[in-house]
Amino acid sequence: MDTKIVTKFTVVTEQGMDALLFLTKAIAIEKFSNLLGAEILENYIAENFSEKTLIVEVNSMSNQWLVVYADDEPAGYARITSKGKRPERLDRKRIIRIADFGILKKYADPAIRQSLFDKCMSVCKPYDAIWVNEYKENLIMDFLETEGFVKEKEIYGHDELPLQSVCLIKEQR
Repeated sequence: MDTKIVTKFTVVTEQGMDALLFLTKAIAIEKFSNLLGAEILENYIAENFSEKTLIVEVNSMSNQWLVVYADDEPAGYARITSKGKRPERLDRKRIIRIADFGILKKYADPAIRQSLFDKCMSVCKPYDAIWVNEYKENLIMDFLETEGFVKEKEIYGHDELPLQSVCLIKEQR
């Protein structure tokens, strides 16, 4: 039987917030538990993904949050934002950032990841370029490169964590 996959915008409703609270914490743990100490990870989650913080971030005009559902179960999320340290070479362009992009490991189906990515690209269409700043070992890097993102040579620091990161850029015009 085929999985029903739907990606949609999330707003501050009980369903939307429950899905984001669950996904942000679970994906952060899956993504970083092998890279960070427990205390650093707990502080990162508490600072970035508490209910209060998420409500502010979801309501911010700088952000758009997407959730992908597999058979009506939240499977992953993305945050598209105008916030963050912009790559210098894009200073004069209209750019947007995919700041968070994650799928729970149990939903590793490429069609789920593609649905979330395609929705991100749809949202980002009006911009000259899209950038992603992600820790170097993240498996999403290879996928992004197959989708036209180009890795910058410069090594960056992760925005909120003590990890080396890489900036990838996709120019659209």
